[in-house]
Parts: sequence; structure tokens; C-alpha cells
Amino acid sequence: MSSDSDDKSPAAVPEAALTHLDARGEARMVNVSGKDRTVREATAEAFVACAPATLSLVRDGRVPKGDVQAVARVAGICGAKRTPELIPLCHPVALTSVDVAVAVEDGGLRVTATARAADRTGVEMEALTAATTAALTIYDMLKAVERGVQIRAVRLLCKSGGRSGTWVREDDA
Repeated sequence: MSSDSDDKSPAAVPEAALTHLDARGEARMVNVSGKDRTVREATAEAFVACAPATLSLVRDGRVPKGDVQAVARVAGICGAKRTPELIPLCHPVALTSVDVAVAVEDGGLRVTATARAADRTGVEMEALTAATTAALTIYDMLKAVERGVQIRAVRLLCKSGGRSGTWVREDDA
């Protein structure tokens, strides 16, 4: 797996490249009107850690609040669609699809969310919001049976499209 050389980590971004700040250093929404519409895709994940007994309830469909995986999938999709309402400087994008998967694994549930659009700006925030909203929904549905549930490792896994091209996470952190 490789990423492009256009690394956007804090150490790699010169101060002049901070696009969400104007000349006075004040927050602004970036003007994307001059950018071409391109197909864009991003995938993010979150991990919700819980006890084996709680996972057993999820697997067996015995969580008192209902089908955890189904409700979390729908919540993630709804979250992606509302991203610009929640994140102040995000542009509304015309999402063409949002896929949310919830898998039971050792130690918890892994949420994977992929957002797609043909637009002028990326969909990383939509994918991250979908994964986070699904994880929060899982937490809400499980908190009555286990107070120690934890949301961990919300992160972008990959993105493609637009001027900066493709980026893929290379670490396992």
C-alpha cells in the first residue's frame, strides 16, 4: 500500500497552505468554485471495544434496544448526510452513496464507512462522520448492558479523487 507524496501531516503542511484561514488568520470556508467535479471516495473506521458477554448479546440479537448492527448502519448513513450541519467549515456535497458495515470482532465491533460523491471537494469528513455516528449509536445501544464500552481509533483509511489524488493509511496504529 502506498500513499501519494502530497502528505498532509502537520509537519508537512507549510503555514501558507492552511486553506481554512484567510489573510488575517480567521476561519473561512474554502472557495471551491474553480475546482473541477471529480469522483471522490473516502473510507474511515471506528472500533467500539466491549466485553465478550456484550458481544455475545450483539451476535445473538439479544440487546434490549434492538439490532445494534442494523441501527448503527442507518445512523452512519444519516450522519454522513448531515456532516456540513455538524462540522462548520465543511461544504455540502452531493453524496452518491454511503456504505456502512459493522463487523463483530474479538474485543468489539469495527465500523467501516465509505462515502462517495462526484463533486468539487472530498468526502473524508463524511466518511469519518459516518463511522463516528455509527460508533456513537453502538455505544448508546450497549451502555445499558455495559458501562465500560469505549470508542477507539476513529481514523481515515484512504481517500481518492481530486487534485491531491489517492492517499492510503500505511500504519496499523
